[in-house]
Amino acid sequence: MLSRHIALVFALCAPHIRHVAAHMAPWHHGMYCLNGTTPGVDDQDTSVIVNPLFNLTKDDWWFHHVDGCDEFPPDKGDFLELPANGEFTVEIAVNRAFTSLSYGGTRVGLFGDGNNYTNGLGDGVDCIGELQIHTQNESMAAGTAFAISYNSNLADVTPENLVVFTTLWHTPWKMLATYQVPNLPACPKGGCICAWGWVPNGCGEPNIYMTGFRCTVTGTPGKSALALPAIAPTWCQDTPHNCTSGPRQMIFWNQLDGNNIEVEGYDLSGMPKSPAYNSVLGFKQGAQTDIFVKGASGEPGEKSSSVRIGPRGALATVINGALFCVGILFWF
Repeated sequence: MLSRHIALVFALCAPHIRHVAAHMAPWHHGMYCLNGTTPGVDDQDTSVIVNPLFNLTKDDWWFHHVDGCDEFPPDKGDFLELPANGEFTVEIAVNRAFTSLSYGGTRVGLFGDGNNYTNGLGDGVDCIGELQIHTQNESMAAGTAFAISYNSNLADVTPENLVVFTTLWHTPWKMLATYQVPNLPACPKGGCICAWGWVPNGCGEPNIYMTGFRCTVTGTPGKSALALPAIAPTWCQDTPHNCTSGPRQMIFWNQLDGNNIEVEGYDLSGMPKSPAYNSVLGFKQGAQTDIFVKGASGEPGEKSSSVRIGPRGALATVINGALFCVGILFWF
């Protein structure tokens, strides 16, 4: 608990101190834990949601339950809006204080600690010390992602129905981050549940980050359902033909339980392997367009269900069809 208070003090002093140790999360009115975790208090300096998740039980790391963040949903009517075939922007920062959601935006900077770093950030070789975003430079930033579940209640969200729908390589980096949206179908009346994820690649503890949102699809939603269940991503940097495709789960790694990926050895650059929302797991940049139920043409179809018929189901369908035809013949 003491370490968290110390991290918060450093984050608040960021505009005046060059060397800051902090972590990152995306901020928006539609997020869980926007106001912190004190009932009835709107904490403009909160940074609870940025705490990393490492070596925890699934009950604790899932949607940041370890801090109680999953118990503080956004205000009624506040949603992260996802324009179908469009884009949306969030503010990635170490503390709400350095976003437009606190203090009238007076502490906002180009980067997520309120600084602009006009003389450059880091030397591009060593791990950045000014802003702990677990990278040496922008090109080596591991990437972040958003996932969506077509459930209105957080309790109904599972790894299998929470599908990664967009990635943004080389983030987190600057404070503003814009993500592309595929042709998502409409959410139920109560909205959907979304999550943001990040898995740093080196430069510190190999943890994960998870931020929850209440979200909704706007614009002209698509008609194709997601092809559930989502499957776990796999390492495929050196064997691209082994990349998983279609709807994929978020990355759950280095926890006591609930992990969906394990890696060992070294990547092609000679560094220890670290799963990330980029090509090492086969995630393409931007909107993930292969997550829908597909029609005969291989493009997203018009089906409203993602049920996959197995061999027995297919055989039963054929037999029932044949019996129906025989019945029609006898009728006539």
